[in-house]
Amino acid sequence: MLADFHPVNVNNYGVDVEIREDGVQIVRCPQPLAEYAEHMIERLEFWAAEAPERVLIAQRDAQDDWDSITYADTLKHVRALAAWLVTQDLGPERPLVCLSGNSNEHLLISLAAMYIGIPFAPISTAYSLVSTDFGKLRHIFDLLTPGIVFVDNLGPFRDAIDAVVPATTPLIAVSSAHAMDELNNPVFDFNELLKTPTSPLAEAAKARIDGDTIAKFMFTSGSTGMPKAVINTQRMLCANQEMIRSIMAFLKDEPPIMVDWLPWNHTFGGNHNIGIALYNGGSLYIDHGKPTEKAFDISLNNLRDVAPTVYFNVPKGYELLVKKLRQSPDIAKTFFSRLQLTHFAAAGLSQHIWDALDALAIEHTGKKIPMITGLGATETAPSALFASIEECASGVIGTPLPGIEMKLVPNGDKLEARIRAISVTPGYWRAPELTAQAFDEEGFYCLGDAMKYIDPERPNRGFRFDGRVSEDFKLDTGTWVSVGNLRAHLIHFFAPYVQDVVIAGHDRAYVSAMIFPDLGHCRALVPNSDELSDCELLRAPHLRETFQRLLEQMAEASTGSSTLIRRMRLLDQPPSIDLNEVTDKGSINQRAVLKSRDELVRDMYSEQPSEEVFRLER
Repeated sequence: MLADFHPVNVNNYGVDVEIREDGVQIVRCPQPLAEYAEHMIERLEFWAAEAPERVLIAQRDAQDDWDSITYADTLKHVRALAAWLVTQDLGPERPLVCLSGNSNEHLLISLAAMYIGIPFAPISTAYSLVSTDFGKLRHIFDLLTPGIVFVDNLGPFRDAIDAVVPATTPLIAVSSAHAMDELNNPVFDFNELLKTPTSPLAEAAKARIDGDTIAKFMFTSGSTGMPKAVINTQRMLCANQEMIRSIMAFLKDEPPIMVDWLPWNHTFGGNHNIGIALYNGGSLYIDHGKPTEKAFDISLNNLRDVAPTVYFNVPKGYELLVKKLRQSPDIAKTFFSRLQLTHFAAAGLSQHIWDALDALAIEHTGKKIPMITGLGATETAPSALFASIEECASGVIGTPLPGIEMKLVPNGDKLEARIRAISVTPGYWRAPELTAQAFDEEGFYCLGDAMKYIDPERPNRGFRFDGRVSEDFKLDTGTWVSVGNLRAHLIHFFAPYVQDVVIAGHDRAYVSAMIFPDLGHCRALVPNSDELSDCELLRAPHLRETFQRLLEQMAEASTGSSTLIRRMRLLDQPPSIDLNEVTDKGSINQRAVLKSRDELVRDMYSEQPSEEVFRLER
């Protein structure tokens, strides 16, 4: 099987399984965790000495050229910023908050805080720029009580700052043009701070950093309520990076090169990807594109310039990548020229996208590029499991990494997964009750995910994701509905016309579904669709015929009431971040959507539903 792939140095250690008398299973990686750095600044100093002229971070400047910073210059800038920060009365009770997104300056100020043992918190830009009530941002500021706030460009964030940031809290801004009028907060120019002389106070603070020092607060997405501040220690970050490269061993063979858009306020981009670059002496080119039709050309332009050695994205990103690379063979040739591994996370990757990516790789290189995925959480820094190249498929999450213990607890007909490791958070900041609820009596963090063996007779093959335990429900017959599995099946069956799905039916007679449609692909179904509004598009006869046909075809393959969707409707309003229906990374909060759109749910279950509802007449 692997003969079809380009060779890459990736390990698969299998598992050791202990089965207790009560049916609980403890699953471990037989490979011990190697020694790891004490803190991330240690890795910055190492690479600044080992490869001073190598690029660590780069971003496009106003002239669309790459503004890159070497390891040596990164360390110099970090020391200057740290020398200023150490005078600002900061600490765990008064951390640094970063409001703006990925940038060279964001990384420098974050590392400077880390240099003197001051926690920093990267905050989703959606909480400042998309939200209209700033509810989540206000909650975060009340929880953290920040001592200082960093922002790239003050202008777009003025409304959020005026609404939430106390007037006594200082700001650091790279650009503040046209945004200073009537601003009460003291503002410090980032570029002026870079001129600060190095300080013995900063060096003394660095000497006190150890594995227990809080590196950052990473906020959960808030899919089950207000975001929680996950404590990330230096030990967590360093140990997890060692776990990652014990599997992705090619990271030790040559420094990775990445072109990456994933936001740093999420653990995938901010811990996993930035960590891979810094820990392994790699280079990360910031991609200010996004996996949307409008913004992906920015990503494509970056991939025209920089050929990655490893590429990380979400499934929607791969869907757009395949489409654009088919149209631009010159960029595809560059993209695959030194690519060793691809990786996806956050959702399932549709098989037709996977097959198309393989076909492109074969066309340009003669072989497939290996793809892997896994499972992790903000609380696990993030990586906990990785799939092998041989077993990797959508829904497969693999086996525990070195140093990870996984506990599988019978929960109905499922196995609920829990994780214990030195890479797991000590808890949530200023939330002892939430922390206590998150861990069991043996200190295992409760993921809330279920998983099952690919093959119970061959545990080394690893595990499949088996849904979120908290989302599953029973019909009024007592039949369990596995929401995660049904949702994934529906998205796959209706591809590419569905962006996301909310499953309804708790204590009802049958299952129904509310669909967030992929409007771009839906428009391709309807002639002259550019002339139609979104609401008009979703009522177009040919589109409705297509969805009705697919609903009936899916029903033919149904195995029972738990997988049979009898009613369905398309939603013409996108999920709302202020109503907590969606996280800023796009994850749907099933319960919040069902609650806020209860009238639509009741319509689906009424004896005479509206014309908007698709019905299965059998």
